[in-house]
Amino acid sequence: MGLLQGRAVVITGAGRGLGEAYAMHSAQAGASVVVNDIDVELAEQVAERIRTFGGTAVASGHNVADPEQAAQLTEVCVTEFGRIDGLVNNAGLNYETAPWDDDVARIRATVEVNLLGTIYCGTAAMRAMREQGTGGSIVNISSGAFFGQRKLATYSATKGAVASLTLSWALDLETSGIRVNAVCPVAHTRMVWASERSLRSIPAELSPSRVAPLVLFLLSDSAEGITGQIVRMKGRQLHLVGQPYFKQPVLERENWDPHSVERAFYGVFQAHLEPFGLEKRVPPRLQELMEPSLPA
Repeated sequence: MGLLQGRAVVITGAGRGLGEAYAMHSAQAGASVVVNDIDVELAEQVAERIRTFGGTAVASGHNVADPEQAAQLTEVCVTEFGRIDGLVNNAGLNYETAPWDDDVARIRATVEVNLLGTIYCGTAAMRAMREQGTGGSIVNISSGAFFGQRKLATYSATKGAVASLTLSWALDLETSGIRVNAVCPVAHTRMVWASERSLRSIPAELSPSRVAPLVLFLLSDSAEGITGQIVRMKGRQLHLVGQPYFKQPVLERENWDPHSVERAFYGVFQAHLEPFGLEKRVPPRLQELMEPSLPA
């Protein structure tokens, strides 16, 4: 019996790349799958391949950025398979640009698909899962880019929001038996091929299929009790992403003014400034402290 035998799942952006891998592996594990992609022909091709090897799948061309269409995805799953047990919020857009050259239309589209699409699909699915009363699993696809990455500001912002959303949903749904986790996958996909990053940071051997077992685990009952986690997978590497926290020292003062804030930064905080971005860029002030002083 497969890991997802008897379960029904919706996977968005499943016409190619990571989403296709999640759909194929879920079906092979016994799940009935709604294969969603705004390119419905690609979705149908994946669904047909699943049916060819004896799996169960239907294709959907619903647009996750439209709240009504996103809700219909859950309706399709319940109508076709009688239930919904899992959702993988994989649909996403990405592009590279310097932030001062960013285009309003592309910004809006990226936010609508990556963030609003995740919200629309997730809230519809959790309503149905709560009504069923049998629990379920939502897997949101985030990215390590939310740490900060050059020329990916809008994308990074949406993926940071997805990570935060995951933590809030996990809190809201823990009494409903619905687990919510996020995956930060690193894989060689069409989204990366179109990017210059593919030439310097994404090894060609990183197949989307390498990430699928993590998503299958999080969808399954084997992950019972695992919720509110952000997990990164890159080839051989599997690790948790640390949660944000309030850093020590915490300074207290009855009233803060610009001068006392300045003294706090240059008298105390300068030794505790955080490197930023995936490349761990060091702030200039911290760099000064790290440089050895020259002998007189």
